[in-house]
Amino acid sequence: MNYLRKFLTAPISYRLSPVVIFWFSLSLTFAVIYGAMVLQKAFSAEYMVQDDARQHVFWMQRFLNPDLFPNDYIADYFQSVAPAGYTAVYRGMARLGIEPLLLSKLLPIALALITTIYCFGLTLQLFPVPLAAFISSVLLNQSLWMKFDVVSATPRAFLYPLFVGFLYYLSRNQLVGSCVAIALLGLFYPQYVFIGSALFLLRLISWQSGRIALSQNRRDYLFSAIGLTVAFAVMLPYAFKTNEYGPVLTAADAVTSPELWPGGRNPFYHENPFYFWFIGERSGILPPLLPPLIWVGIFLPWVCRYPSRFPLVSQLSPALQLLKNLILAAVLMFITSHSVLFKLHLPSRYIDHSFRIVLAVATGILIAILIDWALEVLTSFSGQGKQVMAAGMMLFFTAALVFYPNYTPSFPRTNYRPGPLPDLYQFFQQQPQDSLIASLSGEANNLPTFSHRSILVGREYAIPYHQGYYREFSQRMRDVIRAQYSGEKTVVQGVIEQYGIDFWLIEQSAFEPGYFSRNRWLQQYQPEANEAVASLEVGNMPFVAEAIARCMVFNTGDLWVVQSQCMIND
Repeated sequence: MNYLRKFLTAPISYRLSPVVIFWFSLSLTFAVIYGAMVLQKAFSAEYMVQDDARQHVFWMQRFLNPDLFPNDYIADYFQSVAPAGYTAVYRGMARLGIEPLLLSKLLPIALALITTIYCFGLTLQLFPVPLAAFISSVLLNQSLWMKFDVVSATPRAFLYPLFVGFLYYLSRNQLVGSCVAIALLGLFYPQYVFIGSALFLLRLISWQSGRIALSQNRRDYLFSAIGLTVAFAVMLPYAFKTNEYGPVLTAADAVTSPELWPGGRNPFYHENPFYFWFIGERSGILPPLLPPLIWVGIFLPWVCRYPSRFPLVSQLSPALQLLKNLILAAVLMFITSHSVLFKLHLPSRYIDHSFRIVLAVATGILIAILIDWALEVLTSFSGQGKQVMAAGMMLFFTAALVFYPNYTPSFPRTNYRPGPLPDLYQFFQQQPQDSLIASLSGEANNLPTFSHRSILVGREYAIPYHQGYYREFSQRMRDVIRAQYSGEKTVVQGVIEQYGIDFWLIEQSAFEPGYFSRNRWLQQYQPEANEAVASLEVGNMPFVAEAIARCMVFNTGDLWVVQSQCMIND
C-alpha cells in the first residue's frame, strides 16, 4: 500500500524522474488515441468537412488557385476577418502543397498534442504530483473533443495551445515565453489578449488579511509592464484597422435582428432571462462543460481548508493563485463584453475557454489529493488482502470516472458534415471557375468547400456581426426569394443580371407551401417569405418553376440545377 501511494501521489523532487516520464508519456498516449479517433471520422468519407470550417477554410483554396472565387462577396468577407497568424499558417502550408481542407483535418491533432504538453507542465508547476498532471491533461483533452473548438481548425482552435502555454510560462515567471505566447494570441485569437493583459495586472495584486495588497517586488512590475507593452503592440493594428464590411453590430440593432434569436443563424438573445444570462451558449456565464467529472474541481477550495486531513494540500504552489486570477479575469471580460456588445465578440467565449482550463487543472489536482487521502485511510485496514481489494476497487472506480467519455458512442464529438451528393459537387467542379450559384437549399453551404464555386447566399454564411456585410447578405437573400417565387420573367431576369447568376440550385419541394414553414431561418426574410407562401397557397406557378423542364442541366437526389441564362432567353 505504501509503495502504491508513493507511485501514485508522492510529490516529485525533479522533473525528469521516471515517474514524471511515465505519466507524461501516458498523457501523450491518450492525446494520440483521441486524435486517431478524430482522424477516423475526418477521413470516413471522400467529401467530409467540419461544420465551422465551411466558413473559415473554403476561401483559402485561393492560396492554391488565385482564380477561384473571383469577386466573391462571401469569400472576401471571411478572408478580411481572418486573423493574420491563422491565415499565415494555411498560406504557408498551401505553398508546400497541402490543401486547406486537408490541413483543417490534420491541424487539430497537432494543436491538441501541444495543449496536452502545456497542460501537463502547468499542472505540475502548480502541484508537483504527476498523477494530477496526467488526469488534468486527459480531462482537458476529453473536454476539447466534446466541443467543436479545436476540431474546427478555425482561429479559436489555436487558443488552447497558445493560452495554456501562456499560463505555463506565466506560472514559471518566464518573461520571454509569456511575451511570445501573448503576441501569438494576438495573431490568432486576439480576444484573449485581454484576458492575458488582465492576468499581467492581477499578478501585482494579492489579498492579505482581508485587504487588497500590492506587490512589493519591483521585478513583478517590470515583468507586467513588459508583458502589457507586448499586448498593446500586438493589438494596436486592430485598433486602426478599418473594415469595409463594418461597422460592428450594436446592441440596439442586435436585439431586433432575427439572426440573433432562436431560429436564427447565431442565436444570442432568448425570451427567458435565466437562459440568456446563465446557460445561453453565446451569452451565459455557466458554460455547458463536459465531461461532467470536470466540474468536480469546484470543490478544490473546500478541500484546501483542511490540510491536516488531506496532506497533499501542503504541496500546492503559491502560483495556484493564477487560476483564481484567471477566473476573475474571465468574469470581468464577460461583464465588459456584455456592456459593449458586440465589440469584444461574444461574452461567453471568455468564460467557456477559461473555465474549461481552470476546471481541468483543478479537478486533476483534487482527484490526486483525494486518492492520496483514500490510500492513507486504507493503510489503517487490518490485513493485506483487504487493503489490496479496497485499493483495487477505489482505483477501478476512479479510472472508470476519468475515462468515462471513451465508452460513450458520441465521443469524440466532431460535428463533421459529410457531403451527401458527390455527383453534384463534381458537376459544379466542371463548370467555369467564375460560376455563381443561387440557391435557398441547405446543400448550397457545401458547394464552396467541395466544388470550389461561389454561391450567392447560404445559411452557413449568414453572420450578422458586421452590419455592412449582413445588410448586403440579407438583401441578396430577399432578392433570391423574390426571384425564385415570382411569376414574372422580368423580376427573375433583373436578379440574374444584377448578380451575374449562372446556375440556380432548387429543391423539388421548394414550390410547396410548407417549404417555408419547415425552415424557420427562411421565414425571417420579410416580406418576401410571406409573399412567396401566399402566392404558392393560391396556386400561382413561379416563373422559375415553369423553366425547370426546359433549362435543367443536372439533377441528383431531390435537387435540380437550372441554367440561369436559359431561363431568361426567349
